[in-house]
Amino acid sequence: MSTNNFLDLVKGQLIVSCQALKGEPLYSSFIMARMALAAKEAGAVAIRANSVVDIQAIQDEVHLPIIGLNKVDYPDSPVYITPTLKEMRAVAATGAEVVACDVTNRPRPNGEKLSDIVVQMRQEFPDTLLMADTATLADVQTADTLGFDIIGTTMHGYTPETTGLSLADDDFDYLRQVLKTAKHTVIAEGKVDTPAKLRTCLDLGAHAVVVGGAITRPLQIAQGFIDAISD
Repeated sequence: MSTNNFLDLVKGQLIVSCQALKGEPLYSSFIMARMALAAKEAGAVAIRANSVVDIQAIQDEVHLPIIGLNKVDYPDSPVYITPTLKEMRAVAATGAEVVACDVTNRPRPNGEKLSDIVVQMRQEFPDTLLMADTATLADVQTADTLGFDIIGTTMHGYTPETTGLSLADDDFDYLRQVLKTAKHTVIAEGKVDTPAKLRTCLDLGAHAVVVGGAITRPLQIAQGFIDAISD
């Protein structure tokens, strides 16, 4: 799928993130594939998925374009979303239309440089789109400079300098700034936990919106209701 085809398909639409980590009740490629099927039947046009096995299971189930990633922890780096060339290659080799990785200006494992990773990926997988999971406007500028096809707001609120922040803060001020700053396509992601927030992201000019936990993480959803009882 070409850049234009993918971007045309997802424009103004919902992308559902189907992910579960080790230790979570739904940690299963089979379950993630069924989650993806439910998302497709609801009208989602693409899926965001973590790990090669989950991506492959979802591909077998729904035949929707996938934003793939691989969350791996390394002892020498805080970067965990598709952190090295090894993970980037593995995700791209599944045929996922997009490979997403952390672009937060933090040191990567093994001393790898993101600029080198991008060059290598362009050579080995010229038809694979690259998505930057960013946290700050400086990250957005880095992603633009490196030529990422898609800029996501995924990490805003999940890095030391942005802890506790959300896209919806101050009438979506951060997203507004990203949309003014970015030279490449912006997909809103991160704590978009209501339909109203999704609608606002699109109305402000986000190309598409990724929603995850509010749809596909029942433990997290149920906890919100339990917290209301405890208040």
